Amino acid sequence: MESELKDLNSKPPNGSTARDDRPLLKSESIASADSISEMEKKFAAYVRRDVYGTMGRGELPAKEKLLLGFALVTLLPIRVLLAVTVLLLYYLICRICTLFSPPNREEEQEDYAHMSGWRRTVIVSCGRALSRFMLFIFGFYWIPESNYASQDDKQQPEESERPGVIISNHVSYLDILYHMSSSFPSFVAKRSVARLPFVGLISKCLGCVYVQRESKSPDFKGVSAIVTDRIREAYQNESAPLMMLFPEGTTTNGEFLLPFKTGGFLAKAPVLPVILRYHYQRFSPAWDSISGVRHVIFLLCQFVNYMEVIRLPVYHPSQQEMDDPKLYANNVRRLMASEGNLTLSDIGLAEKRAYHAALNGLFSQC
Repeated sequence: MESELKDLNSKPPNGSTARDDRPLLKSESIASADSISEMEKKFAAYVRRDVYGTMGRGELPAKEKLLLGFALVTLLPIRVLLAVTVLLLYYLICRICTLFSPPNREEEQEDYAHMSGWRRTVIVSCGRALSRFMLFIFGFYWIPESNYASQDDKQQPEESERPGVIISNHVSYLDILYHMSSSFPSFVAKRSVARLPFVGLISKCLGCVYVQRESKSPDFKGVSAIVTDRIREAYQNESAPLMMLFPEGTTTNGEFLLPFKTGGFLAKAPVLPVILRYHYQRFSPAWDSISGVRHVIFLLCQFVNYMEVIRLPVYHPSQQEMDDPKLYANNVRRLMASEGNLTLSDIGLAEKRAYHAALNGLFSQC
């Protein structure tokens, strides 16, 4: 999610007047796609397959309309009120715990994750409990967790089972709530998150590493170096906050695993692979090709939501993997795909933006 790419250029219409021949708003990567079905084959990792259809704008059956209408006037207001209450409560807890306590400042980063004593204990304990309660409000009443052993069971060193970083697939913003409730790790976030009302302080208490598009300091190390240092610190110091990374760099529909970026593997520290699966019958919690507001409304209008967690053993890299972060990342990715029954995909954020641009162009002409 920290990936930044340049905007994709769109091709102008070719002047055709026939509806079926109208060009999509597209880049060269999808120039040959002339229908949604063709695009869905090419960009399968980002396709929504629930009853709400592409971009959440599909024609709903009568039963679904009835359920949605009922939930809009009953379930939605209650859940919104409870969610806002939980957010404000945790913000208040963080505000009280950080009073008269200066944040840790290093390399243009600012956080409260390195606090100790009762303040840190309260922040972490309340954060985990309230994050789980927030998921309960969203309809995740129970979350089964499985501990899987790899079929290629490696000999693991006995000296430490503490990882330096948690590696997870990325399906939705709900992933963050789960990991907060499970281990309360630090994430990588855009710098603008630190300035958001309420959420900004919470992100500092999490110890988020903020992405800087432009550094004002000539000796700024960069996000990758800071993350590497934090991973090493977490591995060597049990009191340091764990890092949590989504190495795919963006979300998928939950059925695929995109290529991993190597930033989380440069520290040569062991990693903890965690796989999140969202099962659904009506609305998919996956946040792909659908607006944030529409997604939240549909999610809160679904009476029950399902999440499954597969937690793999701590993965200790071999010497060859330590010397080659790309090999390390690829091996962890293949392991997660095998154990999580996920399909490996070679596309990335550029293709996702092209697919979304094409969908927006198509729907704007309908």
